[in-house]
Amino acid sequence: MKIDIAPTKVELGLRAATDAADTLRRAISARGRAVAIVATGASQFDTLAHFVAADGIDWSLVTFFHLDEYVGLDATHGASFARYLRERLVEKLPQAPAAFHYLSGLGAPAAECARLKQLISQEPTIDLAMIGIGENGHLAFNDPPADFETTEPYLVVSLDEACRKQQQGEGWFPTLDDVPTHAISMSVRQILKAGNIVCSVPDERKAQAVKGSVEGPISNLVPASILQTHPSMTLYLDPPAASLLTSK
Repeated sequence: MKIDIAPTKVELGLRAATDAADTLRRAISARGRAVAIVATGASQFDTLAHFVAADGIDWSLVTFFHLDEYVGLDATHGASFARYLRERLVEKLPQAPAAFHYLSGLGAPAAECARLKQLISQEPTIDLAMIGIGENGHLAFNDPPADFETTEPYLVVSLDEACRKQQQGEGWFPTLDDVPTHAISMSVRQILKAGNIVCSVPDERKAQAVKGSVEGPISNLVPASILQTHPSMTLYLDPPAASLLTSK
């Protein structure tokens, strides 16, 4: 795990986006196409804003998957991650990507997991995962205690109270009762299959989770601690997010 502490949140986003864009360029140069996983949430605002403006990428050669979606939420809902990615990524690109495999929160969640499993299993290489870390240390919606063992690429998961409070606190839902209790999430093992992981984590509210993920033991009680095992992963922080680290 490499750690890059940027002076500001905006600079964090630029550095993370540059890393991600470089990964796609290398993949396209080597294989003629690229496959990327992208995250959502407030932590990704600046990263995605810079990422969609990257030069020298033929986006028609890039296939995207996304990490998670709330069960029972329509893609037109303001908190829908499919809507978030459509508005902040797909519609901002200068050309349409090869494919964007949205998760649907409607219908039978198990069937949606099976559908995405079939799609992602056809990809021999995942070049890039752009992710964040939750206030409770989660990766995607793998809240603690996360399942580090399953080989299924997508799971139906229960959202713990800390996770749901974060979603309300970020302004996606008016009350805690409005936050769904279940989601479809990419599994931890599937995330770790990416050749390069770019992790964007701004804000002081993430500082404790960052400390546990970087300086604590690898534990499913701090799901993001598993990132310590990845051979090509950079954690991009701003000073507030890095404030509790003992070595910077």
